[in-house]
Parts: sequence; structure tokens; C-alpha cells
Amino acid sequence: MNHNIILILILSLTLSPIYGQSQSNPSLILHTTEIPYHEFNKIANDAQIIELDETHSVSWQITIDNKLLYANPNGNAVIRFYDATIPEKFIEIGMGSPPDEKFWVAAWLPENGYVVVHNRLERGWIPNQKIVAAYTDNAGLTINNGERIVVSNLDIENFAISAYSVYGMESSTDPPALNSGNLIVEFVSGNPAENPLSMLPFVISGIIGIIIAVLLILKKR
Repeated sequence: MNHNIILILILSLTLSPIYGQSQSNPSLILHTTEIPYHEFNKIANDAQIIELDETHSVSWQITIDNKLLYANPNGNAVIRFYDATIPEKFIEIGMGSPPDEKFWVAAWLPENGYVVVHNRLERGWIPNQKIVAAYTDNAGLTINNGERIVVSNLDIENFAISAYSVYGMESSTDPPALNSGNLIVEFVSGNPAENPLSMLPFVISGIIGIIIAVLLILKKR
């Protein structure tokens, strides 16, 4: 009985401060932008690079919700994300018009130039499903097309997003690619090391060690 009382006291004294801490991550950045359809009615060379208010680095996730209505069967919705350190370095995600709904992922890297890392000509992305791109410095880039993972742990070295651009026409003489809707892009980033709760497993291990030591001492008595 005495052992149980001591066990409860130890848990209450040690666990309370943990959950009393702020669970927020001071490095966490959240940002959402809505890109109207007419921004895609241009070729890549005419695309305007939009600087973000804050840079997303270390660990980030991008969620893309395609609510665009395509006007041209050859039209696309393409978005590029640019690196803060090397301005010409980018990741590109392309979504083609129905019914084919082609989908591709490409990157421009200093060592290799422009490289297509995934390309599917039919049913490559799923309307009404969100596309997710996730990156960490240690694990690289992973992309889900709304149905499954199509790029896994791609090594793009350190990549911190500072800007983006969009386009959708292959030629300036093509008809408009889109005629309504928008593309909603959500950015989330942060440094896991700055979250106080990242130390929680180590704290719990220490607590368990203290409890075991106390119980052993009491047992000897």
C-alpha cells in the first residue's frame, strides 16, 4: 500500500510539469495562399515568381487542393517551389486536365539540371483529393498524389522554400488552360528540435528509472 502511495506521488510530481509546458513549437510557420485560375494562363517563361513572407525550412509540408476548371484538354496547372539558397533550384508539380489527368514531378538541381522524377500520363492525380509534398533535411522529399506515394525520400539536398510560381500553357499561342476556380496551397514548416515535447520520451525514461530505484530501496527495507 505504501509503495502505491509513493508511486502516485512520484508520478504526480514529475509528470505535472511536463504537461504544464507549452506544447507549441516556436519555429512553426503556417501559411495558406489561393492562386486564381488566370495566373495559370501563361507559359513558364512568363511566370511571375512570388516571394513568400517567410522561408519554410528544415521540415515542411505542402498541401495542394486543385479546385481549378480546365478550359483546354492540353492545359495544365503547374506550380514550382524555389529554394532560398539557390534561386534557380526548384521543385515542380504538374497536374494535367481531365480526362487524362496526367501528373508529373520534376526538379531543377545544380548537379543535374531539369530532371523528371515521376511522370504518369493517365489518372496521375485524383480530383477532389489533396496532393501532399513533405520534406525533411534528413529524409528528403516524399509526394503523395492523393491516392498513393509516387515519390519517396528523394534526395534534393537542403531545400528551404522561399518562393513559388505557376503556369499552365505550353505555348503562348495555345488557348487559355483554365477558365475558373483556384489552387489552394497550404504551407506548414518547423524545426522539431524546438518543440519542448520532443524531450518527452527521455523524461519518461528518467521517471521510470527513478520509480524503479525507489521501489528497490523500499523492498530492501
